[in-house]
Formats: sequence, C-alpha cells, structure tokens
Amino acid sequence: MDSTDTGTGTVSATAPRPSGPPPSRRRPRLPVRHWLTAVAVSYGLAQLLLVLPRTGHALGWDETVYVSQTAPWAPAAYFSAPRSRGVSLLVAPVLAVTDSVLVLRLVLVLLSSAALYAAFRAWRPLIGSRDSALAALLLAGLWTAQHAGSQVMPNLWTALAAVAGVAWFLRVPAEPRARWWLAALLAAATAVRLPDAGWVALPLLGTALVVRAQRSAVLPLCAGAAVGALPWAVEAYVRFGGVVARLRRSSEVEGGMSFHMNVGNVWRTLNGPQLCRPCHVPLEHPELTLWWCVLPLLTVLAVVGALRGRGGHPPAVTVVPVLCAVAAAVPYLFLLTYSAPRFLLPSYALLAPPLAVLLGRVPDLGGRRSRPRLRSLSAVTVALAAAGALHTVSQEAVVWRNSVRTGGAAEAYRAAAGALHALGVRPPCAVTGPTALPVAFDAGCASVQTHGNNRSVTPSRLLELAREIPFALLVEPSGKAPSYARGWSRHPLPGGWWAHLPPGRPAPSPGR
Repeated sequence: MDSTDTGTGTVSATAPRPSGPPPSRRRPRLPVRHWLTAVAVSYGLAQLLLVLPRTGHALGWDETVYVSQTAPWAPAAYFSAPRSRGVSLLVAPVLAVTDSVLVLRLVLVLLSSAALYAAFRAWRPLIGSRDSALAALLLAGLWTAQHAGSQVMPNLWTALAAVAGVAWFLRVPAEPRARWWLAALLAAATAVRLPDAGWVALPLLGTALVVRAQRSAVLPLCAGAAVGALPWAVEAYVRFGGVVARLRRSSEVEGGMSFHMNVGNVWRTLNGPQLCRPCHVPLEHPELTLWWCVLPLLTVLAVVGALRGRGGHPPAVTVVPVLCAVAAAVPYLFLLTYSAPRFLLPSYALLAPPLAVLLGRVPDLGGRRSRPRLRSLSAVTVALAAAGALHTVSQEAVVWRNSVRTGGAAEAYRAAAGALHALGVRPPCAVTGPTALPVAFDAGCASVQTHGNNRSVTPSRLLELAREIPFALLVEPSGKAPSYARGWSRHPLPGGWWAHLPPGRPAPSPGR
C-alpha cells in the first residue's frame, strides 16, 4: 500500500476519498517536506547577519580555552576539570589549516545549520514534517542558539546531539539501525560535555530498563556513553588522580555542587550577560522573559495532551524528551550558584518537539466544528502566530545586543595583546592575572595562574618564568598588584588594564 507524508504523519494513499468535487485549496508555496530545510538555512543566515559582523574577528574567553587545545600557533590554556575536549576536536581540522577566526566561524555556521537540520530530521518519522520543522524553529529562534552556532562552545552541540539521540532512541523498536545512531550520538554528546550527556542519558536508561519494547536500547546507551567518556576518564587518571578525584575537583570549580535554588539567577540572565558569576546582575527587560515563564505551563499541557491521546502520537514521543529536558536542567536550576544563558540549550532543544506537537494541534482542531468555534480557533491561531512573530523579533534584538557586547570584549582582549607585543612581551612568553587567559592567547603566550579555578603553577615557578621569558602581570583597573610584583614597571593597556613587567625588561619606545 502506498503512503504519503501529510506533514503531521503518514496516511494511506489508497484510503477512501470523499465523493464530490475536491475542495478548492491553494497549494503551499513551499512543500511541507522542505520547511525544515528553510528553517536551517534561515538559522545560518541569522548568524551571518546578526552575530558574525560583531564576533567574526576575535574569540571569547572560554572559546580561547577550547581553541588553544588544538591550535598549533598558541600554547594550550589550562583545561579545568569540568571541561570535555569534544569541541576542541571538532574545530581541530579547521585550525590545522588556518588561524583565521572568521573562517573558523563561517565553518561553524555551516556545521551548526547542517546539524540543526539533521537533529530534527530524525524526528520526522515520529511527529511529521510540519511539526519537526516547527520544533527546529522553536530552538533556532532563540538568541542563545543563534549566538552559539558560530561559537567554539559545547552547549549547542550537546543540545543537538541530545535531541537527535532521543529521536533515535524512540525509533529503536521499529528500526534496527536506530541503535547505531543512538550510540553514536550519545558518544558525541558525552565527548562534548560529559555532565550534560549523563543527565540526559539517565531517563533514557530508565525507560529502556522499564519498557520492554525499548530493552534493545540498553546496550547502545551504555556503549555510547562509555566511548564518549573514555577520553575524559583517561585524562582524569593522568591529570587529576582518578575519576572520583576529577569529579571532586569539578565540583570545587563549579563552586560546590549541592542544592541551591538557582532559578532566580537563571531567570535574570536569560537576556545576558554571557556569564553571571557571582550573579548579582539585575534582570534586563523582564517583558522579554515571558516566554520562559510560560514554558513550564506549555510543557505540562503537552504532557497531559499526550497522555490523553490527543497528540496523534504515542505518549512516549512527548514524555521521554520532556523527562530528558527536565533532567538536563536540574544541575543548572538547583545545583549551581551562577548561570549563563547557554546552559539550558539542551533542555530547550529537548522540549522543542513536544511543544511543536502541542502548538501544531491548534490549527488542526478546526476539523468539523461549528462556525463560531472555527472563528475562535482562527483567532487563537492568529494570536499564537502574532506572539511567535513578536518573540522572534525580540530574540533577534537580544542576539544583536549580546553580539555587540561579546565582540567588544573580544576586541579589547586583542588590543591588550597588541599592546603587550609593543612592550616586548612576545612568544615565547607568559601572562598571569585575572584576565590573563584570553589576552595571553591573542598574544601567543602561555597563561599561568597561582590560584583560582585555573591554577596551573606554583608561585615559585611563576617567578622563575618571569626571569626566563618575556612575562607580564595583568591587573584590572580597580585591582592591586600582588606583593611579588612590587618594583615591577607599570604600563597602561587598552581596556583599562595595567601590565606589570618584571625588572630587567624595559619597555621599547612607542615607535619600536
């Protein structure tokens, strides 16, 4: 029997058709099966138009950590215990052939757009072409997703691997090849960001153990997680003294992971800044956070509708990704004391398919209703479309503002690095201080710290480096130099920082 995709599911092409002349309908300008492609292309264009003009010239703070691990032209920055190396490996082929930040970002725009398409294409057999495209739009329309697409950061890649992995998990009973995709995607998510992948995998493993039809997913789940975690585990023994020791150190770096009501911090940082630690910033534009406040209500409605059989799909198609989304959000809402807008990207991605099914049902409720009821449904549909348009416009404004901030900070790091070069601090060299890491990377120097989360050398070793190679201590405008730097020469840098240079290395003249 032939079948065709209607956009919301699969129907028989040989099913009885109503008698009489066919209803007059305008053919859509773009077939439903191409909507997802249009969303992915639009996502890439949004990055090119709104993000790259401000961030295409320099890397952000955390990006320099990941890039430096595989960049052949700069010393590797200290890699703290919570981080995973998957993103560094992702960009390694690009870094092997060019040091251009713009080229790197353009490649990531292409990769993230293709990954968005692939991740939600996996949902098409489960929820149909229309709803899978809508789900992709719900994620791609968020400013955090647009900002992260061209960044060398793990959160978006974890999100896309997770949402695709859940789709293949749900397809395991009907498709033998789904097990391989599930294992590969979970391995990728774990390699990119192990903690997030672990939280997402817990509901999947529980479902596979409880639901008989999903039992065959247990092995690929375990195998994928093990393969993805292997590099992290090996590094744990090599650098931190074992897995338990690395987990303990990770908790210390995160500020001590225990119960903290962090929901308020997450809410206040929805529109920025990129990192809030310690988090004492006021909420910017509370009206732009209404979508986030409504998100739990919509999620509950989606689950209730699925359990009552109103979604047109098995309840698991909604319930499983919701469970994974909640699990992925737990550490950021209840275990940390700081926040960043990108932290919840995996949860947003996992909620997108259930919410797309919920919102996609609204136009379909018109079926065989009375005329007044149809008018009400039309009004609701128009209202939802208007709200969606306003939300999209507001997100574009937020992504532009944050891109300006990010680009400004990155440019300040590069300007400070150029000033250090003018002062004679050139490779091989080392830089220390609170803002040393990104400035050192741009200057081609090693970044060293004697305390804090990035502690990498002892004070005695730091002083040895200051005698052996060009060295600079960076001090913030309101900061004070440590006692060991008394007597060092002091020089202003762009951005308001001060560079303290050890004796015996006088600054060159301005024209040198």
